[in-house]
Amino acid sequence: MNEVPLIPRTVFFGNPDRASVQLSPDGSRIAFLAPLDGVLNVWVALRGLPGAARPVTHDTGSGIRIFMWTYRPDELIYLQDEAGDENWRLYAVNVADGLVRNLTPFDGVQARLQGISPDHPDSLLVALNRRDPQLHDLYRLDLVSGELTLLAESEGFLGWLTDDAYRVRAALRPTPDGGMEIVRPSLRAAEGPAQGAGDAVGGWSVWQAIPPEDVLTTHPFGFDKSGEVLYMADSRGRNTSAAMVVDMATGDSRLLAADPQADVEGGLMHPRDRRIQALSFVYERKRWQILDPAIEVDLAYLATVADGEVEIASRTLDDAHWIVSYLVDDGPARFYLYDRLLGAASFLFTNRSALEGLPLARMHSVLIRARDGQELVAYLTLPLRLEEEPYGSDSGVPMPRERVPLVLTPHGGPWGRDRWGYNGWHQWLANRGYAVLSVNFRASTGLGKAFVNAGDQQWAGTIIEDQADAVRWAIDEGIADPNRVAVMGGSFGGYSTLAGLTFTPELFACGVDLFGPANLITLLETIPPYWKPQLELMAKRIGDPRTEEGRELLRAHSPLTYAGRIVRPLLIGQGANDARVKQAESDQIVAALKEKGIPVTYVLYPDEGHGFRRPENTLSFNAITEAFLAQHLGGRCEPIGDDFQGASLQVVEGRIADFADSALPPSRPRGGGMGRGALRS
Repeated sequence: MNEVPLIPRTVFFGNPDRASVQLSPDGSRIAFLAPLDGVLNVWVALRGLPGAARPVTHDTGSGIRIFMWTYRPDELIYLQDEAGDENWRLYAVNVADGLVRNLTPFDGVQARLQGISPDHPDSLLVALNRRDPQLHDLYRLDLVSGELTLLAESEGFLGWLTDDAYRVRAALRPTPDGGMEIVRPSLRAAEGPAQGAGDAVGGWSVWQAIPPEDVLTTHPFGFDKSGEVLYMADSRGRNTSAAMVVDMATGDSRLLAADPQADVEGGLMHPRDRRIQALSFVYERKRWQILDPAIEVDLAYLATVADGEVEIASRTLDDAHWIVSYLVDDGPARFYLYDRLLGAASFLFTNRSALEGLPLARMHSVLIRARDGQELVAYLTLPLRLEEEPYGSDSGVPMPRERVPLVLTPHGGPWGRDRWGYNGWHQWLANRGYAVLSVNFRASTGLGKAFVNAGDQQWAGTIIEDQADAVRWAIDEGIADPNRVAVMGGSFGGYSTLAGLTFTPELFACGVDLFGPANLITLLETIPPYWKPQLELMAKRIGDPRTEEGRELLRAHSPLTYAGRIVRPLLIGQGANDARVKQAESDQIVAALKEKGIPVTYVLYPDEGHGFRRPENTLSFNAITEAFLAQHLGGRCEPIGDDFQGASLQVVEGRIADFADSALPPSRPRGGGMGRGALRS
């Protein structure tokens, strides 16, 4: 690896140059996220002059991540919480004068954007848990006056289904067996758009029943323009979810598209009439099924413009202009402006220009057989040498020239999935000399209901076995050094780290846990209030904390129960404001290890929630992680340098200097004085 330049961590984990690129509905302007004084804010420019963009927000905290145009001239909206607490507030900003208005100024209340329609540009729909922290009632919000009008109170609903006319068409209601019902209003005072409390709905009747085994693979996409046609992903009566179109009046459905290996993932919907024009499916790589010939020529042309998987990021209301991105595994995303009338795409910018021209590694999709024969879709990235690419074995599996240390990176969820494409962790770790393996274990989504349901109540069972089987595959193939394997992940990936070090303690040389649950009983007893309507579903999928049998299962699957089995070094990172995996989860496992005299390093961030948003915090923890992995796996390590600057880290337990002494800046004291918090020895 000496011939490969060491790429600075800031290249991988600093703010992107630009992200979330969106055209205004009329096509006159373009907006995107970009850093302002190191903090992500919304920038706006004329469509043809993206280089002349100016910031229209001026956040100085953790930055803005979610925004969109309204259908009012000069107005954008965005969501933001406080230091990761997930109590999202909805803001409006006037791009002409920069005036920002807090549209939901309620303490401890979470706002969810429900709908925004070109037919009603002066209002939108928002759901708020203002009346009951567990339930989100539906409101119409006047964007001119800021007035909120209640449309419907939640009766235990998980979500609402509304159309472009702002009519409440249906709601999602969980059932006691862990299933779901789509319920429809029995009474409606008006068929037109709801204008006030007098148009609220009342009374509900079951329209569609979704059995427990189909809940994670059956869900609505949205309505067409009429509101009389509902698009759904539906796995009932089949394994993979197909795209279906359902008549709201009769309940009759017909098939739009399906794939035998993968669930329908998403699609392209016409911006005006809301027709689905194309649908995507992902097994190893993304595949598109085109339904509308009107865009077939467009997509055929766009496939010739640049390398990578094509994504349509934004479309104008008249569909004359698109923002198109091209995603690759070994470079930045490239954004283009496509003029459909001219049939030509012009390059705009990349999301991370610093990645251009760097020696980045390729990500390979591989299929791994678990111990019971189940096929697992996985992604492998190998360390790169400048003089030669990694070569393949006779079986087609990518192989390094010699065994290398490996980092397993289980995804979160567990109801999520890994996929092909640029991955900051993969590129960073490969550049440091590690092979990186991400596997879609049972419970992962997108691969059919049999696969996702096979993870029910298997958190420390088949799920962890699949991860262990993936590591053993890499060892058996001659890729991984069996004495130098680490596990690292966040959320459920953090749980996987703790479970890997307790249930397969000899398999891993070390582990890195980011905000992972250690005690499944306390995890479920402290879920956010707005998750409580989903408790039946969670009990079915994880275990029921309300019964002794369920608590016994949860104890048996909790790494905390077996803390004494941990014999390998462990690094933990946690946000103090985490609403999903409370700080107490990390506190518990650290206290248990201290009691047993087992060393652990525990780093706390008081201004973060579930995931680190501030780049300064991300860089600081990754700098610590890199030194930790270098000591225990033998990879390369960039000096910490200024990567603690501006971070809020507090070392609650352990000593970073024990494994990062050579990486710490010599001019700064060991064990204190770095960042905004003290590094306690």
